[in-house]
Amino acid sequence: MTIEDKQKIADFIGITSDFFFSGYISNHEEYNFTDDSEDALDTQHESVSQNGEITEENDSLEKIAGEIKACMNCPLAATRKNTVPGEGVLHPLVLVIGEGPGADEDTQGRPFVGRAGQLLDKILASIQLSRKSNCFIANVVKCRPPNNRDPHPEERKACAHFLRRQIAFLKPKFILLTGNVAAQSLLQIKEQVGKIHGRFFDFNIDNLTIPLMVTYHPSALLYSDEYKRPVWEDLKLLRARIENNEQ
Repeated sequence: MTIEDKQKIADFIGITSDFFFSGYISNHEEYNFTDDSEDALDTQHESVSQNGEITEENDSLEKIAGEIKACMNCPLAATRKNTVPGEGVLHPLVLVIGEGPGADEDTQGRPFVGRAGQLLDKILASIQLSRKSNCFIANVVKCRPPNNRDPHPEERKACAHFLRRQIAFLKPKFILLTGNVAAQSLLQIKEQVGKIHGRFFDFNIDNLTIPLMVTYHPSALLYSDEYKRPVWEDLKLLRARIENNEQ
């Protein structure tokens, strides 16, 4: 809106007020109106895609990370040391999503850097994947739940738009979910990983359909060897699907 338009509205409101309250037109104060900045409007603009997704124009990983750092929308903000937005390459072959940061991640502000993270790196390397070359690593929630408990539903909800914006911006070729929290949050299901691992699902966002697979969280492998074989079989299926897609 221009300065002229704003002044006309202010004058009209002033004259109308004078008429109703006194019947006389009085002098009114000058207003220091300014034109609305088109650049500012563009920065804040949101658009709705054909499938109803809300996406922010001019979004970036840096912008999302900055908003995550400033976020105070759930109780996890009060106990965190650092937020953990995620890390990896732009437009990755695979986006890997876990449940939430642990103690090491909270200290360093990086995802999957503790024992489970080191194992995840080895697991990914077994099928030629790496956060340094063709993956991005993220979590459902961006702050550490106390004592590494599962994030509560309201905490997942508070972070959900950050993750969806990351997915929309990154546009990964595949998504790999690790653990029950990630699977249930993104797929909106109640089933445990044991019933759905190794299967492919379609994840739809911003007119994109991204193949998505679920497997066990690497921390499960640290506590029991029984999960090693299923995870290896899951990853072989993912590698085969990737190779088939590249042909």
